[in-house]
Amino acid sequence: MLSGTGLSVIEATSFVSSKWVPQMSDHSDVLRGIQRAPHVQYPVLTPNMQGFQDAVAAGATEVAVFGSASETFSRKNINCSIDDSMLKFEEVIKAAKEQQIPVRGYVSCALGCPYEGRIEPAKVAEVASKLYGIGCYEISLADTIGVGTPGSMLQMLQRVTQEVPISALAVHCHDTYGQALANILTALQVGVSVVDSAVAGLGGCPYAEGSSGNVSTEDVVYMLHGMGIETGVNLDKVMEAGDFICSALNRKTNSKVSLARNRKL
Repeated sequence: MLSGTGLSVIEATSFVSSKWVPQMSDHSDVLRGIQRAPHVQYPVLTPNMQGFQDAVAAGATEVAVFGSASETFSRKNINCSIDDSMLKFEEVIKAAKEQQIPVRGYVSCALGCPYEGRIEPAKVAEVASKLYGIGCYEISLADTIGVGTPGSMLQMLQRVTQEVPISALAVHCHDTYGQALANILTALQVGVSVVDSAVAGLGGCPYAEGSSGNVSTEDVVYMLHGMGIETGVNLDKVMEAGDFICSALNRKTNSKVSLARNRKL
């Protein structure tokens, strides 16, 4: 359904260890089962070479590695230090380049960590710069626990853009404190043009207990269209996909737009 909405990138699944994240144990079946639309990219998360090899075997044509600006979160999320994670990512990126597979990078905890609290913008810039330097074509800066504000978003982006071109940056905002849209607007004003989101605002992280899902795609699209920004995305079709997945999971949507539209009906 999402492939028919006009979205150009749909992150399909995550090739993490099923031992640590059993919800993702069906990753190969999911990727193989997708009916791919032309001009839509379907990247998958690959934390290490094993994940990369499994992803390629299942038909992946783009992958993503995910680092962290927090040492503690890195150890809990991917079971290694930040420095060790970079060595693993270099190995993945080298293998990906040999097969002409583009690699995206994530920096988790860019605006705060559940274990360390505030993260210095300089640390975010350092990790983002390393990911860019080893070959990630785009770096998504993630407010993993949703504690950021427009002020902290601006400070972080001002520091990161000293190391990485704005054209190579994206933002990934969780809405735990209701700041996601405001933070995204701040990023847009700085020059960021790629925004991560999740239909119906679903998601979360097993190592960031209490945090809400990513900002809802419906709410982001509604805001962008209201600003006169062309996205090529059909909001009604995104809402249909959101209604479908919420029904399938027996979950309530986190999209304010969907809730408001459904009340009208």
